[in-house]
Amino acid sequence: MWEAIRATLRAECGARTFDNWLRPIEFIAVQGDTVRLALPTHFLADWISSHYLERLRVLWATHCPQVGHVVLSVQPAMRMAAPQAAPAAAPAAASAVTPPESCIGLPLEPRYSFDSFVVGKSNELAYNAARTLAEGGPVSFNPLFLHGTTGLGKTHLMHAIGGELRARNPNAKVAYLSAEKFMVEFLAALRAKDTISFKQRLRSVDLLMIDDVQFIAGKESTQEEFFHTMNEIISAGKRLVITADRSPQNLEGIQDRILSRMAWGLVADINAADYELRLNILHTKVAAMAESIGATVPADVIEFLARKITSNVRELEGALNRVVAYARLVGKPVTLDFTRETLADLLRAHEKKVTIDEIQRKVAEYYAIKLSDLLSARRAREVARPRQVAMYLAKKLTPRSLPEIGRRFGGRDHTTVMHAVKRIDELRAGDRELDGDVAALTRLLDS
Repeated sequence: MWEAIRATLRAECGARTFDNWLRPIEFIAVQGDTVRLALPTHFLADWISSHYLERLRVLWATHCPQVGHVVLSVQPAMRMAAPQAAPAAAPAAASAVTPPESCIGLPLEPRYSFDSFVVGKSNELAYNAARTLAEGGPVSFNPLFLHGTTGLGKTHLMHAIGGELRARNPNAKVAYLSAEKFMVEFLAALRAKDTISFKQRLRSVDLLMIDDVQFIAGKESTQEEFFHTMNEIISAGKRLVITADRSPQNLEGIQDRILSRMAWGLVADINAADYELRLNILHTKVAAMAESIGATVPADVIEFLARKITSNVRELEGALNRVVAYARLVGKPVTLDFTRETLADLLRAHEKKVTIDEIQRKVAEYYAIKLSDLLSARRAREVARPRQVAMYLAKKLTPRSLPEIGRRFGGRDHTTVMHAVKRIDELRAGDRELDGDVAALTRLLDS
């Protein structure tokens, strides 16, 4: 996998950039969800961390879906693969990574564009405001403050703003930093007694974007510099975008004058995606997968994921990636049962607690029979088959034991439940109507 990733980086960045900067990276190990890489000097490690760390993480996640983090370390004993060059001498990378000359701080990810952002009611205001800001014309607000919990698209919109602004004006200077990186670089400038160059570098940009500003809470010296940087950017008519996990009014440990400045512009919240938006996001991602790797995902699986994974978009897309990647690895088609099995641990964390009582009520309503008949000793077909379906669903959707399920169905023996489960499994394979009934009831109980 590492050799494949190196080949991709070389193709994206060109031979010279790769030889000067990326060839010295050595693979150490994969530990859980973390990849460990090493470089021979702190200088190289810092530069790679600033300009290519996110791209490395994305490439590793593409080849190995469980990877979520890339950690760089320094091993001075490593042999340098090529002479070390100064950062300014490094040629521009290909379009997959924003060249360091045009983007101060972290690189912009071109995949995070406005075209790839799926719009719904929960994020429409944030999207429209971001698009307006990126078009480069006059705006009635500055700064733009985006807030929402993790994984809802704040960072995606920031990358999209920067990418669109540079597409319209290639000479535009863009600075994209996390609040943590802003703090680290400022403190490093303080230690080196070189704060003037730090100030000039950030305040000369056309667009400054600071991600996750809540991380400077309680950092007084960093907040002091941040406040003056905000003022300089806004006063000069430059554009400023800030994100946080809460609205300005709910941020704690941030100076009042900073909160006032942030609330002065447009505050746009991004709420949790509703079912319709989650469905659209998955359909968009599946369409992209079909074009790039030929993966197909049935509609019932897409609907199942949209109903089940409700926490955030990042986890939703991650679940889809995991299912598709595992299906390709084991050579199996993506089905609803395969998806349930692959995501068992994740689904347990999200699952709605379905009860036997609820199953019995839903089945009785679905088949238009009395609940008392479902639990009775009647053996007529119009009652017996729904009863078997209800037992089957109780076994599949609840953690209850066979004897307990039997007791809840009029005191029946556990062998009766076993027979019902086996019978419904057999019938589903050849009876499309019954299979559709079971699938429909499952959706009703999951919703």
